[in-house]
Amino acid sequence: MENANREIIFLVEDSAEGGFQARALGHSIFTSGSSIEELKSMVRDAVKCHFDDDEMPKIIRLHLVRDEVMAL
Repeated sequence: MENANREIIFLVEDSAEGGFQARALGHSIFTSGSSIEELKSMVRDAVKCHFDDDEMPKIIRLHLVRDEVMAL
């Protein structure tokens, strides 16, 4: 396995419906959860379903993005 495949990164954002949504960078993996703990579980399951054992990433990185609006 190449070093580039040892890690997968998910962009995590607040969901419009509440909770969180995550999408993998460079892969067609999308999932959501009502809490961060549920999202982590859903991400693990999605990664396990997406990759064969010999291609499975060793690290899952969650990059949390928050959009904050401030008034001047």
